[in-house]
Amino acid sequence: MEKAKARDGTTETNREERMKEKIGFIGIGAMGSGMAANLLAKGWPVTVVAYRKREAVDQLKTRGAAEVATARELAEVSDVIVLCVTGSEQVRELVSGRDGIVAAGKPLLLIDCSTSNPAETIKLAEELAQSGITLVDAPLARTPKEAAEGKLDVMVGGSPEAVARARPILEAFAARIVSTGGVGTGHTMKLLNNFVSMGYSAIYSEALMLAAKAGLTPQVFDSVLRGSRMDCGFYQAFFEFVLNRNENAQRFAMVNALKDMSYLASFAQSVQAANPVGAAVRNSFAAAVASGRGEAFVPALSDVIAALNGVSLTEKNGPAE
Repeated sequence: MEKAKARDGTTETNREERMKEKIGFIGIGAMGSGMAANLLAKGWPVTVVAYRKREAVDQLKTRGAAEVATARELAEVSDVIVLCVTGSEQVRELVSGRDGIVAAGKPLLLIDCSTSNPAETIKLAEELAQSGITLVDAPLARTPKEAAEGKLDVMVGGSPEAVARARPILEAFAARIVSTGGVGTGHTMKLLNNFVSMGYSAIYSEALMLAAKAGLTPQVFDSVLRGSRMDCGFYQAFFEFVLNRNENAQRFAMVNALKDMSYLASFAQSVQAANPVGAAVRNSFAAAVASGRGEAFVPALSDVIAALNGVSLTEKNGPAE
């Protein structure tokens, strides 16, 4: 049933659509394509820039998205820009320069859904404020599947006013939004979240290697941990690769894990904290990247650590002497 008409002949739904801000989106990758699709499905006018992959952009255009060639052009036609790129270096590249967002000379809300360095985020927010651009850091948790379903978790940092403005946009692709505090706190919380998950990955990998040294198979290992107090969703996704060789069970490249753990090290240094566990986790992923496996997904760390120690998780190993 259509909502009641006002005196000017418009319905409440018409007025809501008219009030929706124009969204620019950069980063139409595994996560961003689902996020942008949800924005379109929920009535937001979306314009995109082809950052890396053409196919996803073409699919969004069939759903009503517009396209421009540069970040500057995107800023010129948008009220809000959502970034979903790799990290601080890519964000800085898109913001600065002749064809960057700042060059449009227009006040905007910039929502950074990347996993960026908190120190760089805070610095960038201060710089952007001088150009009338408000930065909110809103990194993501969960997977491309939840991005497509509109069920991501978002950690958001920024002023109360900026977060309130961003929230309706975030709600288009998120099931849970957690306000973390001032600008930079969202990215800090994201790094801590990834530290815990990458820490699990490093522990699982080292434990599996030691098990193999003793002649214990991944199947035996799993039969003890699965269903125990150590079991969790992350464990199950990791072991979907270990046991069934499903490379898509946890789609997060080890090169990005190393990037995030390097950001964590930078943050720990900035607050003069001793973080030996974080350093060990980072070194596990540094070894994987150095061995040429950086583009493989995180659960493949188990194979890397096993190989570095002369055992295999897919072949029978004898007990340690």
